[in-house]
Amino acid sequence: MKVKDIAFIIIHFKNVKDTLETLKSLYQATLPKGVKITPYVVNNDQSEEIKTKLLKLFPKAVHVFSNTNLGFSGGNNLGLQTALKGQHNTFVLINNDVSVKKDFIKQIVTSPITKDNVGIVGGLIYFAPGFEFKKYQQSDQGKVIWYAGGQIDWPNVLASHLGVDQVDKGQYSKPVKTDFVTGCLLITKRTVLEKVGLLDNHYCLYLEDVDFNIRVQQAGYQTIFDPRIKMWHKVAQSSAIGSPLNDYFITRNRLLFGFKHTPFRTRFALTREAVRKLISGTKAQKTAIKDFFTGNLGKGSWLK
Repeated sequence: MKVKDIAFIIIHFKNVKDTLETLKSLYQATLPKGVKITPYVVNNDQSEEIKTKLLKLFPKAVHVFSNTNLGFSGGNNLGLQTALKGQHNTFVLINNDVSVKKDFIKQIVTSPITKDNVGIVGGLIYFAPGFEFKKYQQSDQGKVIWYAGGQIDWPNVLASHLGVDQVDKGQYSKPVKTDFVTGCLLITKRTVLEKVGLLDNHYCLYLEDVDFNIRVQQAGYQTIFDPRIKMWHKVAQSSAIGSPLNDYFITRNRLLFGFKHTPFRTRFALTREAVRKLISGTKAQKTAIKDFFTGNLGKGSWLK
């Protein structure tokens, strides 16, 4: 497949400045000959400001209005559903708090997504300078890795990033197969979406990207990490790591993912762990577990 027409799906939520900076960065990237791009900005917080500024500053971007906060999965699905009505053959989920360099689109166009047996491609994602989890020398800021491939610990139902907190010294240089590609930068194509479907709205927030990767793999495609595609991410801008919101969705969705994709033995272990957390866990964890077992999915008890 030749990448010719790319739809970028960007969920806007609260921070207009971040969304506009992401769009500016995207439009400043060099556009290879014969390639078109169209950003679809999903207005997940009903912001009139982002709509007005989009029309003024980025008239070729498509404003997609949401009547309510649909979460990450619902917002991306709304953007994808809108974009699928067009002629795009390549679709990229990208966070609204990122920046890219000049060769970003060129690297997508020449990435393994062009191969018939590849369903998803992700790139090397760095912490934006000043957004690292730890303190680093100034010379290392902008080189600290947030994602360099994904790994799933199936017995414990944990999905983690490879390379996190490492300073890039060229240790990741070639495309390789990976367990999952993060939804912060997820490149796929029309044929995959038409065969596999969109993100699962039961998740709302967290692990919907991992679930999508597994479904794509089950359909016979490979998921690839390509470090030549680079991006910088202002980590945890929409939901702080360790916050009750984060705690709730990770707890509930880990159960959802585990019960959907793992054998009985693992599901039994997850159930025992859930019972313990109902006794000694945080308020968010207890609510999440109750919601999972009563089928209160999607936004659940958290996002109203």
